[in-house]
Amino acid sequence: MPPPDVTVVTLKSAPVELQRELPGLVSARQIAEVRPQVSGIVKRVLFREGSQVGAGQALYALDDAVYRAAQRSAEAARMRAAATLETARRSAERGAELIKTHMISVQDNDLLQSTLHQAQADLAAAEAAADSAGINVDYARITSPIYGRIGKSAVTAGALVVANQADPLARVQQLDTVYVDVTQSSGEWLQLQQELAAGGKGSGQSEVRVTLEDGSAYPLSGQLQFSDVSVEPGTGSFLLRVLVPNPKALLLPGMYVRATIVEGVLANGLLAPQRGITRDPKGNATAMVVAAGNKVELRNVMTARAVGDQWLVGSGLAPGDRVIIEGLQKIQPGMVVQPAEAGAR
Repeated sequence: MPPPDVTVVTLKSAPVELQRELPGLVSARQIAEVRPQVSGIVKRVLFREGSQVGAGQALYALDDAVYRAAQRSAEAARMRAAATLETARRSAERGAELIKTHMISVQDNDLLQSTLHQAQADLAAAEAAADSAGINVDYARITSPIYGRIGKSAVTAGALVVANQADPLARVQQLDTVYVDVTQSSGEWLQLQQELAAGGKGSGQSEVRVTLEDGSAYPLSGQLQFSDVSVEPGTGSFLLRVLVPNPKALLLPGMYVRATIVEGVLANGLLAPQRGITRDPKGNATAMVVAAGNKVELRNVMTARAVGDQWLVGSGLAPGDRVIIEGLQKIQPGMVVQPAEAGAR
């Protein structure tokens, strides 16, 4: 019988991009919960739910009649303190002149100077009270602390709100860029370090590609911004944070996606087709190789990870080995075969 025909792939070493696909959760880059800083009745809601709002834009108008009355009272007290200070200043100036001619006693002069200082302190306190009353009037108009998209309103006109209440009135989120938080196991991270130590290089600011829930590719790439400095004891994993542009608000907070992170480049990686790697009854990876004299040789192989439709080989194969990918059913170790390179027929 003539030697059976087999199809082989000759392995070559080449730089291999090490990637890891991990599940991720989308979160807003910035979140601001809008709460009142003074108590009052909501007179008007000044925004449209779901719209884009700017930093400092008015969102709610509270009934500020009480606060404006307090402001007018504080302003009147400030003016009264200013008038008292002016009188005390003139009296102190006259006392300073009279003491030179000994027309008043030293004690009387000291009393006039002390009255001046007290009037200055009273004016400072009145100005502070007036400023505080003005701040309360400003707080009666609740504004957005950041720009972004605002959600639903928790209250309507006529509702009573309380200063620093626990429940927010609304939530503003910045969605032009979002975070995708993914977790990587410490075991995978250690494996990556071993692979890079064997002849690879780190990727630095890694490019991250995002896949949506329906399996479609998100059109814009993100950048790895942050890697946590500690491992979660309960799960053995740590957090990676990716910054992704989101100009069309396609990614929404709480959405689950998959992130493909480029972790590094293996300088002399060796890839073998998955069709040429089989498993024995014990689960060990093996490959049929055409050795010298076109004889079939069985090799035990250690695979590190899948890269597309190929395996990254850790040991057992070398550059130049011819791995059989077709005709495996009709051969055995030691047989002479007629090899042909894949794609040559």
